[in-house]
Amino acid sequence: MKKGFKIQNLAADNLVVIIFVVVTAAAAPVSGLSVISIVQEILTRIGRNCFLVFSLILPIMAGMGINFGMVLGAMAGQIGLIFAVDWNIMGAPGLIFASLIAVPIASILGWLAGEILNRARGREMVTGYILGFFMDGFYQFIVLYLMGFIIPVHSLNITLSRGYGIRNTLTLDSVRQSLDRLIPLRISFPFGVINLPLANYLVIGILCLFIIWFRKTKLGQDMRAVGQNQAVAHAAGIPVDRTRIIAIIISTILASLGQIIFLQNMGNIATYNAHKQTGFFAAAAILVGGASVSKATITNVFIGTVLLHLMYIVVPRAGTNLFGNAMIGEYFRDAFSYAVIALALVLHAWRKRSNAEAARSSLRGGVNE
Repeated sequence: MKKGFKIQNLAADNLVVIIFVVVTAAAAPVSGLSVISIVQEILTRIGRNCFLVFSLILPIMAGMGINFGMVLGAMAGQIGLIFAVDWNIMGAPGLIFASLIAVPIASILGWLAGEILNRARGREMVTGYILGFFMDGFYQFIVLYLMGFIIPVHSLNITLSRGYGIRNTLTLDSVRQSLDRLIPLRISFPFGVINLPLANYLVIGILCLFIIWFRKTKLGQDMRAVGQNQAVAHAAGIPVDRTRIIAIIISTILASLGQIIFLQNMGNIATYNAHKQTGFFAAAAILVGGASVSKATITNVFIGTVLLHLMYIVVPRAGTNLFGNAMIGEYFRDAFSYAVIALALVLHAWRKRSNAEAARSSLRGGVNE
């Protein structure tokens, strides 16, 4: 019985990963894409998206679940990029300038989100999701009315024709792929050439080292203790509320930097919409990698990013080749993305209940009622 229970738990822990591996393995040959093109696209997307996904780890470690409120950080990153474009600061200095503007804004928004989530204890994920919608209204007000009207904007090329408000789409020519091209690496193979954005990977590597180091610090240990049991952590003298707020602040700051990295690779900003799905796609990626709302690792981030974006690459093309309509593949891709979050939450609830029942059974000496 115990062996069967362990196998059942192991399958449940990796069910999402297994489903994605099966789907992508079936769709890849049908897509008609070459191996080299798939590898190139995956490497580009890892460098573009991983930083955003990493911003979810600390809140999970602190027991706050998926931080859907990370969209507040994405808003801060976009505001930083708008000012970088307005001031026409070119290349990597433009990204640094955008980061210097985004980080203080993200810190304030993260503190505000942390205070609110502490008052919604046990319902942090849905509260963070709704908080993102709420703060989106303030963001829209700032970029649509205040910028150019109260907040100085120097470039007429980024403002609406009425003289204030930011255009719907901004091109990031001044900072476009400036990080990607900072340390270019071109690798030649007999079957093709791969361009690796080495600077992106160095930044991601530094972030991985930071997370590994942070987990060993006193604050990192406090976050783990709070995530395991808040009552015990409080009894041990750990400032629970303060620790949770710091986790959200760091997550929001990392999300702002991740959004800057993401958008500089894309080369443009959909001013009023680019941030809205940030939390959703990052959550889908980390859950696809085998994480849960109570446990996440660096490995989960990389596995999830690869699997999710591999599906995004091959499924639409497979839908086009099978049905003659790319939209079928797009619908299938979106359905899977939403389904993985729902499935992960259901599995987490099931495992939590199963573990509680197993604990009760062990207290009764293994006798089931």
